[in-house]
Amino acid sequence: MRSMLDSAAMPRETAAAKAARTKKILARLQATYPTAHCELNFSSPLELLIATILSARCTDKRVNLVTADLFKKFRSAADFAKADLAQLEQDIKTTGFFRNKAKNIKACCAAIVEKHGGEVPRTMAELTALGGVGRKTANVVLGNAFGINVGVVVDTHVARLSQRLRLSHAKDAEKIEQDLMVLVPHAQWTMSSHWLIWHGRRRCFARGPDCDGCEIQRLCPSAGKV
Repeated sequence: MRSMLDSAAMPRETAAAKAARTKKILARLQATYPTAHCELNFSSPLELLIATILSARCTDKRVNLVTADLFKKFRSAADFAKADLAQLEQDIKTTGFFRNKAKNIKACCAAIVEKHGGEVPRTMAELTALGGVGRKTANVVLGNAFGINVGVVVDTHVARLSQRLRLSHAKDAEKIEQDLMVLVPHAQWTMSSHWLIWHGRRRCFARGPDCDGCEIQRLCPSAGKV
């Protein structure tokens, strides 16, 4: 009975209304986080690719601590491809899941050397063909290293906020991405993920979100209900 009453009290949002609300949300977030950016430290597309692989189930802060030394030791895709696997595992151990990550990094970099002349490719198809690289990692690299908007990065923060803001009801990252690509203007595909991630880290926490202090409270159907 309660769900029926809730449905009656909350009419279904039209696609046009949701798109308009999304633009307002992004405008507020852009104003709130004008310096939002990728918080992984990198100085080249290769460094960003490696850092993003390491960031799986690991904080950006921890990854940055590890890569500060790692990128001094390995300066090219060839260096990573030729690295001793056991030593590479030790170098990245504190990022977690280090065995799988080390294997993926070596395989990924070997393919970059063999198929792309040592340079990180610039297309979604070529990137996702590399070992350990999915759409999320490819979107991070394309959007932040090359300035190419191919999709929207969907990490745990973007997924959580997309659901709380009711921009997507999907749980699968790729389905959430498809929903966001319809709502978010193409030119903002890369930056929209940064704004959502920054808001997720600073305001809309997984537990105990700060709804009272939230800059987009009036645009969020879940405000005060989480």
